[in-house]
Amino acid sequence: MFFRYWIVCQQLAHHTVNGSNLNPGDLLASRTISGPDDGSMGSMLEQSMGGRKDIMLEHGGSRKFLKDGDEVVMTAVCKGNGFNVGFGACTGKILPVKV
Repeated sequence: MFFRYWIVCQQLAHHTVNGSNLNPGDLLASRTISGPDDGSMGSMLEQSMGGRKDIMLEHGGSRKFLKDGDEVVMTAVCKGNGFNVGFGACTGKILPVKV
């Protein structure tokens, strides 16, 4: 992990220094971790090539960026020899800005 800009204790300090709570079960991410091919890109920004390429959605639409009302569902699993480690659905909805 020598190439990471922030170490874990610095990330936790940054998250909590202004009074933000940190609770058991909170997920913190350090950065996007992607693979070498198109099917292993780790972020929508990478998949859309910085907003230059449409991403086809399951229902037939497409997106370059998230829009108000979009819902994002993330799941993950890591398969080991005889076991799996992962988490259930982590869901968020993009809400319009309050004016």
